[in-house]
Amino acid sequence: MRTLLLATAWAHLVPSVLLVGGFVMLLLAGAPRDAAARRWDDGVVAVARVLVPITIGAGIFWLLVRTAVFENRAHAALEPRAIAHAMLDTWPGLVWLARHGLLIVLGAFLAMRADVSDRRNWIAVRAEAFGLATVALALTSLSSHAAAVTPRATAAVLVDAIHLVATGVWVGALGALALLLRAARRADDPDAVSYAVRGAHRFSHAALVAMLLLIATGVMNARAQVAVLVPILALAIVNRRRVLPALATPNALSRLAAFVTLEFVLALVLIAFAAGMTLTTPARHAEPLWPFSFRLSPEILTEIPGTRWRALLGSQLAVVGAVALLASRLVRRRRVPLLVAALVLVAVGAGVGLAPLVVDAYPTSYRRPPLTYHATSIAAGMTVYRQRCAECHDATRAAMTPASVSSTNATPVSERLRAADGRAGARAAPDLLGARTSRHHAGELFWLVSHGIAEHGMPAFANVLGEARRWDVINFIRARAAADEAKSIGRAIEPGRARLIAPDFTIAVGPLAPGALRDYRGRRMVLLVLYTFPGSRARMAELARGYDVLSIIGVEVIGVPKHVSADPIGELGASSPVLFPVVTDGAAAIVATYGIFASGSHAELLIDRQGYVRAIWNDDTGRVQPEAEKLNEEKSPPPFPDDH
Repeated sequence: MRTLLLATAWAHLVPSVLLVGGFVMLLLAGAPRDAAARRWDDGVVAVARVLVPITIGAGIFWLLVRTAVFENRAHAALEPRAIAHAMLDTWPGLVWLARHGLLIVLGAFLAMRADVSDRRNWIAVRAEAFGLATVALALTSLSSHAAAVTPRATAAVLVDAIHLVATGVWVGALGALALLLRAARRADDPDAVSYAVRGAHRFSHAALVAMLLLIATGVMNARAQVAVLVPILALAIVNRRRVLPALATPNALSRLAAFVTLEFVLALVLIAFAAGMTLTTPARHAEPLWPFSFRLSPEILTEIPGTRWRALLGSQLAVVGAVALLASRLVRRRRVPLLVAALVLVAVGAGVGLAPLVVDAYPTSYRRPPLTYHATSIAAGMTVYRQRCAECHDATRAAMTPASVSSTNATPVSERLRAADGRAGARAAPDLLGARTSRHHAGELFWLVSHGIAEHGMPAFANVLGEARRWDVINFIRARAAADEAKSIGRAIEPGRARLIAPDFTIAVGPLAPGALRDYRGRRMVLLVLYTFPGSRARMAELARGYDVLSIIGVEVIGVPKHVSADPIGELGASSPVLFPVVTDGAAAIVATYGIFASGSHAELLIDRQGYVRAIWNDDTGRVQPEAEKLNEEKSPPPFPDDH
């Protein structure tokens, strides 16, 4: 079925491109004046009359095949109801209707055989045909991968449309240009040759612009396309620099026609690759695979001060080398020694400055977690971690923690490390709670959890835990690593310092439709209150009385009981009516997650509009209003965090 879809897409795309390019070439060459040029003009239009029904027919066949794929039934391609459903009830179907409506109009327009003896009529007729063909081709982008890009889908569709039209201008016109050159050679008429030469020069300029647009809009995203594009570009360069200037010489037209024909054939292969890409997962949604065993981690500069001087020294050496490299282009004497010295300086600078930033990398290093950074996932990961990981990894941290000086039973750190080594394998298991873990990408942690670390005695969990459970563990590890950031967050807002991302959670309040923490982003701050009864009763009553003021300054209060309660709302009482949300379902996951950042029987966390925890109170004495007003006055709020 995929092969059939590919063949159908190619058979539909090629004539669409040829229609655009054919009329582009007619307009570039201009109104014909001699007999040979008129025959070529009539021939291109005649080919266009044939291409229109071919395009429509291939489009109809594509719709039938798509219907079968959409319904997951081969015989659905012949069912009128299924076809109508695919055509009228899906976005690609509506785009298909619009495109083929334009193609039908174009076919009818060409069938009218308008009088083009007058130059102005000729320009109007050819320009109208070009416009219809171009719009029909550009509309393809509305149902392409670009239409699924979020956000900024409009910009992506516009870029894709420009890409398609540029393809039509360049590739589609090659065939018409080859016909023009061959017609001029056969005519052996100076006027015909002059007409062809002028058209070739104009096409050269238009093709250059089209090629730049193709490159700018991303034609080089696929390696297979590049493999075909390189020889096409080589032929185009030869044509532009060698053949075009020598068109007045004998046999130059034949040679240029041969080059253009070869370029045209390669371009058709390129279109086949483009058609094949429509059947693949867009790169934006595909899982990236990192090909190297290392990557650069600039975060090391802030976490390991000793690396800064090396980075500074390396950068200065590289700058001096770059200056010397530029100087070698300006001097004539001793150019080669200066060039060699410049390259050596750049290489040494890169080695000195970049070496400390190199860290291990894995094929999944840049893979984004499919699960969001959510309290439910973190709580589930906490359970798995305690069952599978804590025995080794928490033993390492316990061994690294200095014992209390006053303790008479304190075990020396060296002995505790040896004990941890005995439990974790030949070497102590890595500490997952410190800043070093935060330097790892989520994809790297996924690889390590899935494949293990043999030298540390860590087993692989790919066959033990499902993928979702492994991502849960990683979310928990990331939350625990972020707990170090929580230690530096105090009771007062620090303007411009947003570091701790607030994990998302579901807000389920009684029978109401559940919401989420992220729903408040960009709109309101959130005061998350983790409370326990009866100790928090007075504070909850105080928040209830001051809720109207907090609401006015943009703060939403969300209460989450830390204790088990059958009726969290009812137990608050009616003396001070609670008008803010109180979570009645799923509180355990929220408490477990945010308990990583805030301890105590009562804790409050102020989350800004972007989704960062900005203040933490581990008691019930927090002064929320003045801190919220500081956030309101913040002139440069941080960007929204990634949900993954």
